[in-house]
Amino acid sequence: MCGRYASSRKPEDLVEEFEVDRVMADKPLPASYNVAPTNEVYAVLDRAPRDAPADTPPERRLATVRWGLVPSWAKDEKIGNRLINARVETLAEKPSFRRAFAKRRCLLPADGYFEWYQTEQIGKSGKPVKQPFFIHPADGGVLAMAGLYEIWRNPAVADEEQEGAFVWSTTVITTSAEDDLGRIHDRMPMLVERESYQRWLDPAITDAEDLASLLVPAAPGRLEAYPVSTAVNNVRNNGPELVAPLAPEDEPAALFEP
Repeated sequence: MCGRYASSRKPEDLVEEFEVDRVMADKPLPASYNVAPTNEVYAVLDRAPRDAPADTPPERRLATVRWGLVPSWAKDEKIGNRLINARVETLAEKPSFRRAFAKRRCLLPADGYFEWYQTEQIGKSGKPVKQPFFIHPADGGVLAMAGLYEIWRNPAVADEEQEGAFVWSTTVITTSAEDDLGRIHDRMPMLVERESYQRWLDPAITDAEDLASLLVPAAPGRLEAYPVSTAVNNVRNNGPELVAPLAPEDEPAALFEP
């Protein structure tokens, strides 16, 4: 799964990176090195302007959404707490994701993401120590995680023009992790490469097989991982030090031992 990630790029940088036409954000999100479920995050999506004619082409938007998908049919937004990830293997069948997969796809920009490896070392609690790793593009570029988004009408807000009447939310699509990354955790975010951005975001493309072909695991060597401080375990901690590599003498014993 993907349960934490880092996102520190400024909106103007993301506008250039993803060729965004319109920014849908009242104010910029602060840089976060410990993005957690229910946090507000940036999403890149293609959507036609509201009340535009049917043949109006979509515009590329940078939107602020909540991490944790709330399907349009949900009775309670709390369901989003359980839908932070969507397995690529079942996207087209799961009721929670099927409609969004067909028409509401997005990209979630990230510096990288965190996963935890269970070591052989026993901690004070008597349980094996879990070592966090930061996994990021080897070239230092932006990671475009594949995602889905939904717009949920909040029945608690009577006026559609009031703040909070609609909740925009997202989920990260995951796949099986291979190569060295699979030794850390068996799942990882699915990626979309630059040449596939347009087709992945295009709401007019609805064929499940065609869409699935745009999703690719990271190519060997595309991502690199290194151990980081366990301070990232606490969602209240947030700063660039969370993505700094551990010094060799601070690394726990028995990493990757069978």
